[in-house]
Amino acid sequence: MLIEWMRTRIAESVLKLHEECGAERPGELKINVEQPVHLEHGDYSTNIAMQLAKTLRKPPLHIAGLLKSKLESNSDFSALARLIEVAPPGFLNMHINWNVWARGEFHSPAASPGGKAIIEHTSINPNKSAHIGHLRNSCIGDTLARILKKTGREVEVHNYIDDLGNQLADTVVGLLHVPLNKDHARFGDFCWDIYSGVNREYTADPVKLGERTNVLHALEEGGNGLSWIGLLVAERIVREHLEEMTAFGIDYDLLVWESQIVREGFWEAAFKLLKDTSSFEQEKYGKLEGCWVLRQSAAGTEETLTEEASEQQHQMDKVLVRSNGILTYTAKDIAYHLWKFGLLDKDFSYQPFSDGLWSTHHGGTTSSAYGKAETVINVIDYRQQYPQAMVKQALEVLGYTEQADKLRHVSYGVVSLSPAAAEELGIDVSSGKSSYAMSGRQGVGIKIADLLDRMEGIIDEKRSDATGLSSRMIGAAAIRYYLLRFALSTEVVFDLQQATEVTGNTGVYLMYAYARAANIMAKTAANGSSGPVFPAEAQPKENAELALIRHIASWQDTLHAAARELSPTIVCNYAYELASLFNNFYAACPILKADEDTRTYRLWLVSLFRQTMGEALDALGLPAPTRM
Repeated sequence: MLIEWMRTRIAESVLKLHEECGAERPGELKINVEQPVHLEHGDYSTNIAMQLAKTLRKPPLHIAGLLKSKLESNSDFSALARLIEVAPPGFLNMHINWNVWARGEFHSPAASPGGKAIIEHTSINPNKSAHIGHLRNSCIGDTLARILKKTGREVEVHNYIDDLGNQLADTVVGLLHVPLNKDHARFGDFCWDIYSGVNREYTADPVKLGERTNVLHALEEGGNGLSWIGLLVAERIVREHLEEMTAFGIDYDLLVWESQIVREGFWEAAFKLLKDTSSFEQEKYGKLEGCWVLRQSAAGTEETLTEEASEQQHQMDKVLVRSNGILTYTAKDIAYHLWKFGLLDKDFSYQPFSDGLWSTHHGGTTSSAYGKAETVINVIDYRQQYPQAMVKQALEVLGYTEQADKLRHVSYGVVSLSPAAAEELGIDVSSGKSSYAMSGRQGVGIKIADLLDRMEGIIDEKRSDATGLSSRMIGAAAIRYYLLRFALSTEVVFDLQQATEVTGNTGVYLMYAYARAANIMAKTAANGSSGPVFPAEAQPKENAELALIRHIASWQDTLHAAARELSPTIVCNYAYELASLFNNFYAACPILKADEDTRTYRLWLVSLFRQTMGEALDALGLPAPTRM
């Protein structure tokens, strides 16, 4: 990582400068090294001199000059930076010797990646077909797994199957009591209509909600007819979900079934631990009488609260076991996370679910391969922020503060429909809203399978040559990138036409850039050339060449930043800029028709671009096509 290498050397010079000036050694020092927007300001720049003005009691320009001298006296740094300039009000601008960089001698090794990371994502209720809101979760989680693996991290991917929840219970109730005679291509689509139908019946006759409670009890108990119906429904739909995700390059290591957490005693073990704390107790009166709750307040506090503050705090307490004995989702999630971190003296048994995918299963084989994570990452939308916070709090009250610190919630905004997409689904858009929410209970939304079919059709209509990547693969890649490129906190307003555009910040645009580079290399091979060779002179002469190579140089730093911040968007932004710079280079700099030395250099640069873009596409889960 080039930037990390430079930061380390600059930090060494800063410490030496403090020693020489007799100044107190700085504590934690944040050294920013960035690529300036304007090429004339150098390839990399740092403002560290301005940060040191207060502690060294010298003008930033003077400090910058002293640091410049120290860096120039460092033989390694001066070999890499052919020119270091001081610029007002105290910047150090560094121009890279790209011949030296190209030999790869100054790339700092990455820091130790740490232990195993468990990433939980997708975790769709197994009661109906999945929609595009679920797909955003899966694309984010899968991309994070790819990014972490590329940085050397061991990653285990979980898909949590909530086969004891309200949604599955509602579908079972609907299958038993809601008449529906209609052709469906898949069982999940049939259950989609059943689920919305039973919720309409609940609205019309709330007494029927009692059927849900009966089914929930039966699902938790197991070994009865209703629980077998629930299991058969859940397993069939999970297989359909997995098939849908495969089309987008998404896979998992382990399916964790919620029923196993309850029936195999994981919650019972967690319950015993929690009972020994002062933060977990059973309510003896009031609306929550009989419920076991996790207190929001810190254990053992002696602070006297006002009546109003006490009531507000009480409202924030989390019910883990309802008065009727039914566990809440959060209760089971706490037990699951204690297992994830290896904090319960229990383990699941496992059996194969499909090729390369294992599942928790009663009576399966034991394995020491799963769980025992150092870091746990949960990809769940922003609406689950409070339950996730309660899982973290449960770890803290049990004394597992280190694990609580390493529990990361990757929160993201939901997916809604653009007015055009909503109108296509028959939704009334006369209100003129900018977006329309999806609702499984109302049966409103775009199913993943339907979306992919539509996208395939749109791609077919737009393309003139169908001999390259299939329209379905292009469509899947376009959808995936569209759901990834927005900042995680942003609500995604999905629009079919925008997602398939071939220009601008789209997956199709990135793949076209890669295919263009592959085509150039193929033409070179067809002309009898042996392929790209390291040029005698790797120093760029044109601005388009310089802009491209310095962006390529920042790939590893970008990848590790995305891993630290758990942000696929960082890679999306990098890849889009990389594609744009390559296309600009392609337009401004003749390649195959250039003179021999220039052609050798530019072919090497094309090869370097193809390798880097290929890695970025792989990190994003997009194909790297040789032909579109």
